[in-house]
Amino acid sequence: MQFKNIIGQESIKQQLIQTVAENRISHAQLFLSSEGSGALPLAIAYAQYINCLDKQVDDSCGECSSCRKYERYIHPDLHFSYPFFASKDVKTAVDVLDEWRSMVLADPYFDMDIWRSKLSAENKQANINIAECHDIIKKLSYKAFEAETKVLIMWLPEYLDKEGNSLLKIIEEPPQNTLFILVANNQEQILSTLLSRTQIVKVPKLPHATVESYLMDEFGLSENQATEYSFLADGNLIEAKQLVANTQNENADKFAEWLRMGYGNRVLDLTAFVEQIAGWGRENQKNFLKYGISFLRECSLLLSGAEDLVKLPVSAMETAKRLSTHVLNLSMADAIISELEKAHYHIERNANPKILFLDVSLQLVKIIKFKTLPKGTQYIYG
Repeated sequence: MQFKNIIGQESIKQQLIQTVAENRISHAQLFLSSEGSGALPLAIAYAQYINCLDKQVDDSCGECSSCRKYERYIHPDLHFSYPFFASKDVKTAVDVLDEWRSMVLADPYFDMDIWRSKLSAENKQANINIAECHDIIKKLSYKAFEAETKVLIMWLPEYLDKEGNSLLKIIEEPPQNTLFILVANNQEQILSTLLSRTQIVKVPKLPHATVESYLMDEFGLSENQATEYSFLADGNLIEAKQLVANTQNENADKFAEWLRMGYGNRVLDLTAFVEQIAGWGRENQKNFLKYGISFLRECSLLLSGAEDLVKLPVSAMETAKRLSTHVLNLSMADAIISELEKAHYHIERNANPKILFLDVSLQLVKIIKFKTLPKGTQYIYG
C-alpha cells in the first residue's frame, strides 16, 4: 500500500513522511478517525514507507523486495491484529489471516460489518482475546526477520477488553525497532491505560469534494449523483461505495416529491408512491430514509439561522430553502425526522414496507399539511 493509493488525506501523509525524514517515529501510535476516512490504509502505507529500501521524497518506491511483500501483506515483519470470532478452530487472529489478507487486497476501505460477513460468526461476539494478546507478545519478542522495524497494526482496539492490559508492558517498553499502530474509531471505548501510552494521530473526515471526485472518477457517476452520495455518506468512503452498489433511485428528487405529496394531501399519489417504494428492496429503502433524515437535519440548520453550516448541493439547497421558508418549522422537522428514524429501525427488522411507508406517508400529511404533531412534550409547535 503506497500513499498515492490512498484517497485524499494529503496533510496527514506529509505529516507521517516528515516523522520518518526527521527520525521522530513514536513507537506506539493511535490513528483515530471516523469510519471510511482511510486510517487503516494510512497505517499500512506508513509502515511500508518506514521499511522501504529506496524511499522517495513523498512515497515508498513500490519496487524493492520489502515493498513487494508489503503490497501482498506477506512481509514477515508486518503483523496484524483485529477482532475475530473465537472458536475451537479459531483461537488467534492468525487463524483467519487468509481471510483478512484477501479482504484488504480487495479493498482496504471496510468496516466491522464487512469483516464480519467474511467470517463464520454464528452467535458469537467479536473481540481481541487474551490468547491473541499473548500471541502478539510472543511474535514481537522475536528478532526482525528482514526489516529494520517490526510493525504490529491493530485494527479496532476498542474490541480489547481488560485483557488488553497484558499488552501494556510491551507497548511501554517495546523490543528494539518495534512499532505499534492502533487504528480506532471510538477513543472513549479504548482502555485508558492503552490510550495514555500512545501518540494520537487524528485522521479527519474526507471532504465532500474528495468523495465526489472519487465517485465520478471510479464509478463514472454524474456530478449530481456523486454529490448526493457524498452528502449522504458524510465523508465515509465505505458508505459512499455501498450507496453506489445498492441505491438505484434519485433520492433527492424522490424525497422532495414525497414531501410535496404530503403537503398537498395527495393521497392517491402517496398510495402509488408507496407501491413503488415497496419494490425498491430493503437497502434502497434504508438509504432513502437516511437521505431524508440527513436532508431534514440540514433544513433544521437553515431554520436555526446557521446557513453557513449547511452542506447541501445547489439543487437540494434550493428545495431546502423553499421548505424552510414556506412549509417547515423546527418542531415539524424534528417530528418528521423522528418518524423517518422509526421507519428505518423497523425496515432493518423486516417490517412490511407497504404498511410502514403508508403509515409514514399519512404522518407526513398530518405534520406538513395539517400541522398536527405527535403527542408529547418534546414537540412544541409555534
